[in-house]
Amino acid sequence: MTATLLARDLSGGHAHRVLFSNLSLTVAPGDVVGVVGANGAGKSTLLKLLAGASEPMGGEVQRHPTDAFVGWLPQEHERVPGETVAAYIARRTGTAAATEAMEAAAEELGAETKGADDRYAAALDTWLASGAADLEERMPAVLAELGLETGPDALMTGLSGGQAARVALAALLLSRFDIVLLDEPTNDLDLEGLAKLEEFVRGLRGGVVLVSHDREFLARCVTRVVELDLAQNKVAVYDGGYDAFLEERAVAKRHAREAYEEFAGRKADLVSRARTTREWSSQGVRNAMKKSPDNDKIRRKASTESSEKQAQKVRQMESRIARLEEVEEPRKEWQLQFSIAPAPRSSTVTAVLNEAVVRRGGFSLGPVSLQVNAGERIAITGPNGAGKSTLLQMLLGRLAPDAGTATLGASVAVGEIDQLRGQLRADEKLADAFESCVPDMNPAEVRTLLAKFGLKADQSASLVGALSPGERTRAALALLQARGVNLLVLDEPTNHLDLPAIEQLEEALESYAGTLLLVTHDRRMLQNVHLDRLWRVQDGSVAEG
Repeated sequence: MTATLLARDLSGGHAHRVLFSNLSLTVAPGDVVGVVGANGAGKSTLLKLLAGASEPMGGEVQRHPTDAFVGWLPQEHERVPGETVAAYIARRTGTAAATEAMEAAAEELGAETKGADDRYAAALDTWLASGAADLEERMPAVLAELGLETGPDALMTGLSGGQAARVALAALLLSRFDIVLLDEPTNDLDLEGLAKLEEFVRGLRGGVVLVSHDREFLARCVTRVVELDLAQNKVAVYDGGYDAFLEERAVAKRHAREAYEEFAGRKADLVSRARTTREWSSQGVRNAMKKSPDNDKIRRKASTESSEKQAQKVRQMESRIARLEEVEEPRKEWQLQFSIAPAPRSSTVTAVLNEAVVRRGGFSLGPVSLQVNAGERIAITGPNGAGKSTLLQMLLGRLAPDAGTATLGASVAVGEIDQLRGQLRADEKLADAFESCVPDMNPAEVRTLLAKFGLKADQSASLVGALSPGERTRAALALLQARGVNLLVLDEPTNHLDLPAIEQLEEALESYAGTLLLVTHDRRMLQNVHLDRLWRVQDGSVAEG
């Protein structure tokens, strides 16, 4: 079925806070619309409105035809206890809901309820369109294609982050939505998974609306960009791809700044001239009063007329000021600006692995022999589940190898962002957990630093475990600035960060002079950050790439 999604003058937000308004958008077959904006700008809210999962504050969303099958796949940070891979895929593809609706309609049909024939026919059409009839037959082949050895009956809670990401990708590949809404589909996917996702998105005949902070993914897939600009309180739709959007937005921002500066300059000049003329007029009257005796009426009249002319000029300039077309000053956007605090230099050799081997069940990594020298900048890539995080744990001395040796150098001060963002205790309030990690800072200094990272009073008073992944990531970045680091370990640091924060992280890495171990699947970050070496982890070994 070819379907179109239409949003007219759409407004959305939370409670009484409006995040965006007057958004009009048409998503036709073949469109891939990327939604960008800072964290909290309303990107996920927009997808919920387009999916019909919540009511807009204003405007409307229409589907043409009205029975179009719209698939909304929100971010899922927690896995449902007891849910199998098969059940997860059925839920995410919409086949589980379609099956329940058909069974309920069949019961009504059996009970000869009025109108049951029509409801059953509609439910059956949806069930067939969802692909529920042959989902079980199609599922094993897709799981195998994605390299998932786990079967459909495996529990989702028993999977690694990378495996769960691939199951989420499998759900996408198995779905048969007319229109697809994707919220951060690239999180935790390796390069192979990203390639399959890109192939899937570009090959869809229906429309797609997606939220992503993966710049390369956006550049390769989207045909249009919607920007939710919270700072300027504006919504803009840009035709063309992501790179074209970046150029057009930069030009628009420059023109807006130039227009305001021209307006402000003209207004300031007119106000200054009016003030000067007014002063001249007042001074002329005072001089005339001083110099002219009462009976010198001719000179007094001439001075008065001169002053009136000056006053007329003032009125004319004030009129010109009033007629100036007001140009609003562009609001300054909040930007994450930070640096990574340095620590005294560590020993010349930061870490060494000598014929190190780790075995966990059927998984084995090694033997690995590597040396990390002080000041080196090393990227680590490889498929999900290959052992990248295991390698990091051995290098940091947290995981003892089953064979061989692992040695951490002297005076090594580690700063880390791990995949789970677990640097701060989940059961403590953010401010308290942060303060316990940096005892040299007092509570006021902690709150001030957290605020610089966009974590205000509400977040500081919340439990770390209740924060969003993006908020926990910014808290981890704040921790890097608060204490000295000479070995920086970043494991998928761009997950859940918005685009401006990712760019700020890249700038901070450029000025950081210590040792860097960077695990990332962000292709643009690998291009933008200066690196000395590349290690590829695959098939139980580590190769220089």
